[in-house]
Amino acid sequence: MTVITVIPAYGRDYKSAAAAKKDWLAGKDFIICDISSQWDGKPVNQEQVVGQSIMVRYSKLTKIARLQ
Repeated sequence: MTVITVIPAYGRDYKSAAAAKKDWLAGKDFIICDISSQWDGKPVNQEQVVGQSIMVRYSKLTKIARLQ
């Protein structure tokens, strides 16, 4: 299983992993932040990544948590 790291899109940031997960489940966009991926820098949401392990960086990119 591949792991994809994402960051919040459109200037959003989160103080908690729960807040990030809430927006992920709501279908909001995040940006792929993975230089090994051909989609690095592209927007993505929950509907577009089925069967992938998703990690999110939040709190000014200093913390990381699993979204799915």
